[in-house]
Amino acid sequence: MRFSKWLVATTAIALSFVGAQQAAARTEPAGANAPAVDDNVALDQIIVTAEKRSENLQTTAISISVLSGQNLEDRQVYSLADLGDGAIPSLKVAPFFSRPGALIMNIRGIGVLSDSNQPARDQGVGIYVDGVYLGRPQGLGTALYDVSSIEVLKGPQGTLFGRNTEGGAVSITTKKPTGEFGLVAKAGVSNYSGYSSEMHLDLPAVAGVAIKLSGVVEGRNGWVSNPLPSASDFGEVKKRALRARALWRPTDDISVDYAYDTAFDSTTTLYQQLLARSTYPTALKTAAANIVQADRAKVASIGTSQQPSDGNTWGHRLTAEWKAMPSLTLKSITSYRDLKQGQYDNGSVATSPGVYNASGNFQGVNFGRYSLATFNQMQFSQEFQVVGELPRLKYVAGALYYREKVSDDARTFTTNTFTDAAGLNSTIINNNLVSYSAIARASKVNTTSQGVFGQATYTPPILDDALNITLGARWTRDEKVGQLYLVNGALPVVNGVAAPRNLNTSWKRTDPLVNVSYELSKTSMVYAKYSTGYRSGGANSRSLVYLPFNPETATMYEIGSKNEFFDRRLRVNLAAYTGDYKDIQLDFSGQYVGRDPATGQLVTTLRTTTETINAPGAGKLRGFEADGAFAVNANLTLSASFAYNKVKIPATLNPFPQNVSGVLTQITVPIPIYQVYTPEKSGSIAMDYERPFRGLKVVAHLDGNFSDGFYVNYTDVAYDPVTRAVTIKQPKGDSSFIVNGRISLAEIPAGGGKAALSLWSRNLFNEAHVFYRTFSDLQGETGFYNEPRTFGFEVSVKM
Repeated sequence: MRFSKWLVATTAIALSFVGAQQAAARTEPAGANAPAVDDNVALDQIIVTAEKRSENLQTTAISISVLSGQNLEDRQVYSLADLGDGAIPSLKVAPFFSRPGALIMNIRGIGVLSDSNQPARDQGVGIYVDGVYLGRPQGLGTALYDVSSIEVLKGPQGTLFGRNTEGGAVSITTKKPTGEFGLVAKAGVSNYSGYSSEMHLDLPAVAGVAIKLSGVVEGRNGWVSNPLPSASDFGEVKKRALRARALWRPTDDISVDYAYDTAFDSTTTLYQQLLARSTYPTALKTAAANIVQADRAKVASIGTSQQPSDGNTWGHRLTAEWKAMPSLTLKSITSYRDLKQGQYDNGSVATSPGVYNASGNFQGVNFGRYSLATFNQMQFSQEFQVVGELPRLKYVAGALYYREKVSDDARTFTTNTFTDAAGLNSTIINNNLVSYSAIARASKVNTTSQGVFGQATYTPPILDDALNITLGARWTRDEKVGQLYLVNGALPVVNGVAAPRNLNTSWKRTDPLVNVSYELSKTSMVYAKYSTGYRSGGANSRSLVYLPFNPETATMYEIGSKNEFFDRRLRVNLAAYTGDYKDIQLDFSGQYVGRDPATGQLVTTLRTTTETINAPGAGKLRGFEADGAFAVNANLTLSASFAYNKVKIPATLNPFPQNVSGVLTQITVPIPIYQVYTPEKSGSIAMDYERPFRGLKVVAHLDGNFSDGFYVNYTDVAYDPVTRAVTIKQPKGDSSFIVNGRISLAEIPAGGGKAALSLWSRNLFNEAHVFYRTFSDLQGETGFYNEPRTFGFEVSVKM
């Protein structure tokens, strides 16, 4: 029903927008301001590099969604986190719990099911910037700027992109230096005391060297106030970034592209609020200060210590390309990157231990679990590519070496104490991090990955050259050598032995690809594709025993069609897929007790223990995607996309003993598993409008993005261990419909250049929904709301 309402709403918006455009056309007097009649209205051609060469989107036989730099500006997208509203339906972007500094990325329901925010764990969606793989979910929230395009490659990309692309890949391409003078400057203000400024300076080439300097600064205050005046609010954002890039062309056939970038990303956590109290007989009493906030909170119920989580990244990239002959190009991509991320999380103060107990007496009870963690990573990568073409054969081959060193540590302490029995009043007991510097958990790991790959497309001399057959494969070897050396501030203790828990394991993997496409006409093509991908194995640093788990894999069969009609005014791309999802990495947690998988003996800890296991059997994948665009006329373009993604995961046995009627009991039957961070149905619709106006230009954009909600925990809250009947079902996040808009008056003469004045809004109608919802029979329902409406004004100048 909600999806049908979304269709009605988006259709109404589209019709009203078209009607407004037609009314403007009727009332605008003919003359210099009237648009010229153009019988050759057509959609712009989209160039992608999904197969390591520049090709037309419509002739590339895989499912790809593309956002141009202009699309990002229209949607006010400043980081990958801003794509969480659903601009690309098959791509889901969400913060890790309350931490915007570490992102979860899923494509077609594959990528991350739980905590990848660890040194020895990886994501299942590969993120690339100018061909360089970014190995960690931390740092992905840094500012996006001077972007040429973002390509989202859907489905396993194990052949050309390699490890950790079982769900797909996100390839970000930035703009190259032009070798001619050019300046783009932007500045803006917004609500929540927001500000933004951006600058891109192209310098004239000297001795064949073109230089470009780019930078961005943006920030805003939090949107949930913290009652503690000395502490940060919830939802604050500050970003700074700088890139210097030099492009040297000693000859027409050789280019050397060097870039240095540095970025600072500072955010405070989201606020987890109490949505409803538990009505179960097992419910605990809660402190009076912990009020129910059924709507999006503007002020947190309890003031607490809170500070920004700061992330710093920097790196070098050197890309050398030699066109050895017209049909052969050799390419080298060398990169070194460094990441340091602090994660300071007190977003769950209102739902933390201590806020609930059985007695109802809260006098002197401590609460406010402040989680402090630091994360450090260094990575080096070297890739070589050979891209060539023969009369009937296009091919690409290459090799990759990747090395990273990662470490993390974590500590927690309580920040507040109740000063009365009712739990109505409290005070801060510690706001000095130095006093609580003891590390509770720490681990480190070195990862080495080596791979060779090749892919070739052959066009046989039959069927008027309409048939193309592509074969490819990649061989990869991964190795992880690491150590869990602190648990509860001391050496791990397993079976009475205190010693670091070591990880030293490796995996080998071959990922094949078969793709057959057929051109029905010059503007229509169908294809059938078989591909595989995997997410590397690893170890869980929240574990007691730190034993390795194996890689998980995805195998996908996809059919699709790419079409353009009416002289390229209408574009319709379709894809359907099915496949297997095996050895899925699942986390299970238990309080204070676990079992050593190697010996079967019980081991104890003073903290929550999490173990990762590979689910038995094979899960199932299936889905459908549609992308379309229509150039109504020279002024108006409509576009829409839709995705249906369904993931079925095998029932899996929980390795932890569970509390059943007060008795610690080992469950012996598998339990159902939900797919998380994946809406089953999602879609987006957009309208783009341009029209001359008194010698200037009016530019308008409007988009609406629908999601039917998703789970964030993949097991039910409670179930009967004997009958397997679910007694408390896992709640699902709300469905949503987010509208963004932007309108500009452009082409304003400004000192030899052109200026534009823009008004914009994200979440234009201030739609509110709980995207992260959890339930406990002891506490009740809690969750995180989406961001409220933001709006602002921007001035830009291009010279």
